[in-house]
Amino acid sequence: MLNWTISPDYVPYPDAIAEMESHVECMIAGTAGERIWLLEHPALYTAGTSANIVDLVDADRFPVYTSKRGGQYTYHGPGQRIAYTMLDLNKRGKDVRKFVQQLEDWVIATLAEFGVEGERRAGRVGVWVVRKDKPKTALGAYREDKIAAIGVRLRKWISFHGISINVEPDLEHYSGIVPCGIAQHGVTSLVDLGLPVSMTDVDIVLKAKFAEVFGD
Repeated sequence: MLNWTISPDYVPYPDAIAEMESHVECMIAGTAGERIWLLEHPALYTAGTSANIVDLVDADRFPVYTSKRGGQYTYHGPGQRIAYTMLDLNKRGKDVRKFVQQLEDWVIATLAEFGVEGERRAGRVGVWVVRKDKPKTALGAYREDKIAAIGVRLRKWISFHGISINVEPDLEHYSGIVPCGIAQHGVTSLVDLGLPVSMTDVDIVLKAKFAEVFGD
């Protein structure tokens, strides 16, 4: 049975990693079930397995943690909903590409509930929003901002890490890194898009849409 837990206080990144590691080992041993953990971190940067040090613009601004998740540099902080997904792909199908696509579908379906059209982009993991409300680029294209990040790791086909959705973080905090190594695009949030959405609102929709996408 899938267990959902929500942490009301900010969870330090090392504590979250330790708890995820422990839970995944218990899942591998058959003593724990699947879990979705919803939380917020204090302001910090993480470097995924593909991170390039040149993308760390301000190393002294917030704590920087090396992460075993896939991806490059990203920011976590208050106002951002983290969903750590500890799922058993032995039972859900041993297909990494499909799993990442399902995570993207989950985010896109959640955003749609708030009237936001999230989109995929080839070569850019995560979910993006076309900003028709902003001036076009010099080439006449609409600007695109990232609203959600995805980074996962598998151990014996058990997943951990997961997704993050910008609800109402301080977007200026992203200026200390090149988010996900992509300098030519920006970041946004639900509140930045003019939507007075609370974390509780997002949690309710995440749970409902997870069932639709993953069949739970």
